[in-house]
Amino acid sequence: MDTLSRYKSIPPFSYELPAPIFFRTACLPAQAAYPRHRHAWGEFVYSFSGVMEIELANHHYLAPPQYGIWLPPEVEHMGFNRHAACHCSLYLAPELCSAMPSSTCALTVTPLVRAILEELRANPVQSPQTDEQERLLRVLVDQLARAPHAGSYLPSSSDPLLGPVLRALEACPADPRSLPELARAANTTERTLMRRCQRDLGMSFVEWRQRLKVVEALALLEKGQTVETIGLDLGYSSASAFISMFRRMMGTTPDEYRKGSMPRP
Repeated sequence: MDTLSRYKSIPPFSYELPAPIFFRTACLPAQAAYPRHRHAWGEFVYSFSGVMEIELANHHYLAPPQYGIWLPPEVEHMGFNRHAACHCSLYLAPELCSAMPSSTCALTVTPLVRAILEELRANPVQSPQTDEQERLLRVLVDQLARAPHAGSYLPSSSDPLLGPVLRALEACPADPRSLPELARAANTTERTLMRRCQRDLGMSFVEWRQRLKVVEALALLEKGQTVETIGLDLGYSSASAFISMFRRMMGTTPDEYRKGSMPRP
């Protein structure tokens, strides 16, 4: 991803946190990246708009706005976004991470967690923190510790047969080829790819492909493209077919998502 990144952002803290729980927000242009680094504290990354991605040595985590990514202390990682994104990071001192997951994962963002994140975004935490801000931050940590794990929204695979198929689709989400056609191009069988999807991705090929299209659609919605144009660009025969898929995957229509998720001025 480094070769695609045009904007480099330096991680904000090198040696210690300003407080045991610290919250910060940032808006980044397209193709931005935080270089590979590690730190002694835990970090929860959430994207208010756009899609933030986290890359570890052997895993790639990607989450649209209904998920956030948890990174335990001392996990080497880099963060980047393909399209413009506004995100936040919640940093936790090591002694506060025991209730959080022991490995990197995506966490489901509940309505309460989203409301707290929006409140913190609207009223930035000052240093030193007020008693009220400290209480709100601790409630947020408690809620994240209880949040359902979601793995990665769009997992990847290093399998020599499945991996190239997934990467080809990521490069062109509107690729019209069916699974049998993709299997033939990869010199394998449909059944083999289906088995490896379940083994490596934990979901069917159809679901993975729909998630890929949702991720692409989120960026296009934030760019202001019409729902009809996005649906056609992603290979759907009609806007209604695209809207139906989007509602099933996201629990809301594309227009409702756009109204509710655009970054504040």
